[in-house]
Amino acid sequence: MAAGAAARRDPEPAAEKRILCVGLVCLDIISVVEAYPAEDSDTRCVSQRWQRGGNASNSCTVLALLGAPCAFMGSLAPGHAADFVLADLQRYGVDVRHAVRWPAGRLPTSVVIASASRGTRTILHAGGNLPDVTARDFERVDLSQYKWIHWEARNAAEQAAMMQRVERYNRARPAAERVRTSVEVEKPREELLPLMGLGHVVFISKDLAQHFGYRSAPEALRGLRDRVQPGATLICAWAEAGADAVGPDGELVHSDAFPPETLVDTLGAGDTFNAAVIFALSAGKSLQDALTFGCRIAGKKCGIQGFDGII
Repeated sequence: MAAGAAARRDPEPAAEKRILCVGLVCLDIISVVEAYPAEDSDTRCVSQRWQRGGNASNSCTVLALLGAPCAFMGSLAPGHAADFVLADLQRYGVDVRHAVRWPAGRLPTSVVIASASRGTRTILHAGGNLPDVTARDFERVDLSQYKWIHWEARNAAEQAAMMQRVERYNRARPAAERVRTSVEVEKPREELLPLMGLGHVVFISKDLAQHFGYRSAPEALRGLRDRVQPGATLICAWAEAGADAVGPDGELVHSDAFPPETLVDTLGAGDTFNAAVIFALSAGKSLQDALTFGCRIAGKKCGIQGFDGII
């Protein structure tokens, strides 16, 4: 065989494009108790653990467990707690090249009281003092490496600039190369609401819907649909009532919830739902199938401590 022929190789398969989640990573200190303690009482914990938290961070965990190549973008402080969460992201195979390390500051921390008897979680959050990542930080992201970018709504003006950059990128490319975007608007803060008009897929929380006076997910979707851009999908999960969504065609779709036999841990259930829906939609599933998959995986998460074991 000629040397030239021997040297020829089949081209390497293109690496699968990743899903990027932009938002918070924090340290959760979780104390599990038999029942939520009375005020000014002394209660022994069943167990206590450190766990990496934050909406975008949790969604990365779930995406990684589902088998999606994913990356996290958010701010990190120096110190032992930040080293712990960074190592944990890497343990799940999450790409952390876009995590912004600050030379000083405190990592956000949540103290979580989890009731074993009721499956509830009460969160006391200390925000730390780290700036959120900025549009300038986002300029360093090579958009060609991603098929989907998800934002946890936080610093709205900067995130709007990030999303607008993606839209400019998409306008210059064929449909197959465009990046889909999603945003989760969880907190009922007025400055976050304009982000609803920028994502291709918009997740709104039950808390946000109730803030506006809506009493069900379908009612919220009908009332808030005019806040999203034409052609966008609006999704609202409603705990034990399941989840509803309205897609570009205006048709309302619903999935029932899939509660576990025993409710164990609801911390991160919403982040699990969001990630599972994104995973399914990014794989080309229908809105109905993605919604059902999201509810099913979120239900499995509620039956275990943490995230390992959702699949």
